[in-house]
Amino acid sequence: MSLEMRIVELETRQAFQDDTIQALNDEVVEQSRVIERLQLQVAELIKRYEEMVGQYAGGGEEPPPPHY
Repeated sequence: MSLEMRIVELETRQAFQDDTIQALNDEVVEQSRVIERLQLQVAELIKRYEEMVGQYAGGGEEPPPPHY
């Protein structure tokens, strides 16, 4: 294999690797956006849950029914 062919092969590999790295980077960016949205949704659900628990548990413990 001549030196020129080896250089062309290396340049081709590098171009392919550059494309792969860019595609992976794009995917990581998208995954970060998805994770951020999910974190916001979980925080909102926790807030709503705590509000609901506060509404129903605000009266303290109820006495047992009379038949106990």
